[in-house]
Order: sequence, then C-alpha cells, then structure tokens
Amino acid sequence: MKSSIARTQYQLTPDDLAVTLALVRGGTLASAGERLGVDASTIFRALQRVERGLGRTLFERTRAGYRPSEIATRLVEHAEQMEAAVEAARSSMQTVPSQVSGAVRITTTDTVLHGLVAPALRDLVKEHPLLAFELHTGNELASLTRRDADIAVRATRRPPQHLVGKEVGPIRVAVYTARRTGARTYAQVQAGQCDWIAPDDALPEHPSVIWRKRAFPKVVPRYRVSSILSVLELVAQGLGVGIVPLFLAESRQDVVRLTEPLEDCETALWLLTHPEARHLRRVGTVYSHLAQALNLP
Repeated sequence: MKSSIARTQYQLTPDDLAVTLALVRGGTLASAGERLGVDASTIFRALQRVERGLGRTLFERTRAGYRPSEIATRLVEHAEQMEAAVEAARSSMQTVPSQVSGAVRITTTDTVLHGLVAPALRDLVKEHPLLAFELHTGNELASLTRRDADIAVRATRRPPQHLVGKEVGPIRVAVYTARRTGARTYAQVQAGQCDWIAPDDALPEHPSVIWRKRAFPKVVPRYRVSSILSVLELVAQGLGVGIVPLFLAESRQDVVRLTEPLEDCETALWLLTHPEARHLRRVGTVYSHLAQALNLP
C-alpha cells in the first residue's frame, strides 16, 4: 500500500519530460546526453529516478538501444507540446518579433541539396538572418520521428504515412552527355558505342538503374559512383553518358540532353516533417518557405 501511495505522489517535472523526449529521439543514453548537453550517466540516473518515482518502466533496454514503452510515448506527446510552448515564448521575447531564430536540421541527398535546397535557402537567410541550418546529406532517410532532422526533402513514390508533407512535383530525368564531345548521339548510345556512368551499390533500386538495366541489359557501366551528383560531374568531364535529373542539368552549359524525359524513371519530390515539428516556429518558417521556393523543371 505504501509503494502505491508513493507512486501516485510523484510529480513529473519539465526536466523529466525533457529526458524522456531526448531518450526517445536519441535511442541511447549517449545520444540523449548529447541532445541535452550532459553525460550518459546523468541521463541514466535521471531515468532511474523517474521510473522509480512512477513505479513504471519507461524503456525496454535492448542491444540496439532504449525502446520506449507506451507510457513513454504518451509522455513524449506532452514533452513536444512543452517544447513548442517554450519556443513560442522565446520567439515572443525577441527584439524583432518578425525575425525567426534557431537551428533547423534538414536531411536530403547531395543532388537535391545542391540543385534545389541550397538555392532556396539563400533568400530565406536574407529575410531571417538569425536562422542557422544543419544540412545532412545521405541516401538513407534520417529519422524525423526521433528528430534526427526537422525537415526531409526526398525523392520517393511512397512517403512514410506517419509524416506530414507536400508533394513538390515530379522529378524528371533524361540521358545526358558532355557538350564538348559533340559527336555523341543517342543512336551511338543505342549501338553500345558509349561508356556509361551510373550509381553504384549505394543506390541499387534507383529508378535510373532499373531503367538502364531494362533498356540496355548488356551494358556494364565503366564508371560507378555513389551519388547522382557525381554522375553529372563525370558526364560533364566527357567520361561517358548518364541519367541525370533535369533540375540539376538543364541550367548547365557543359552538358546536353540526348533524350526526352524518361517517363518510366519519373519519381516525386516530397517535403516532409513530423506533425509536432511543424508547430515549432523556426521549423514552420523554413518548411513554408521551401514549399513555395522549390521548383522543378
């Protein structure tokens, strides 16, 4: 009976919620500590105190990390509301209320970053000079649920259902060659007279890879690279032909398109975020700007 009374008397604090939120997002004690600026042992002791006070286990300890229980997931909802309220309060106290400050983490690929996102951020920084950006590029999608990133800009046909977002438009691609070669034609490509530059095993299911294998099953690329941006750069050097997005290549003077857009290769560009993250002023501002500024040819 005494333990039951003790459990009901425990009062959760904002720090308790912050620790729970950081551990859900980080997945490990070390990662949660980095998010809060403390060491892993501090997180461990804080978690023990909360679980002991509540008389409930908040996380399952596994080899892969800390897996949140149902009650931890419920607590995170309140923690995110608290986070949004604190950020709103900070924004209201700014000297210039119209300006937005803070860091926004964006995950995308190097192709989309250089071709679309970076140019779009240029005007936003002029309007909100107090904003900062952490830009993560990679072929894997950083977890928006754990808040490894605030916003994702990704090429996909089926975005995760637990995220909210906007389809920016279709990503169209075509076969390109270097303008300097001059003599290369698609007829030469079809005749097998051109070297190919293509993604390596880092992108085994990329639409361009699937299309090339179907259209040219006997072709073995001479150059294999880890990103579509690298495909374009090697094409521009005159090393061969490759399939590149129009948004990346059409504005360049050193490459020329050999085909019409390949319909079977088309995919969609999505702007994604977590439902709770959009309520954060800094995230909502960047999201809204990208939604308007990202343009596909």
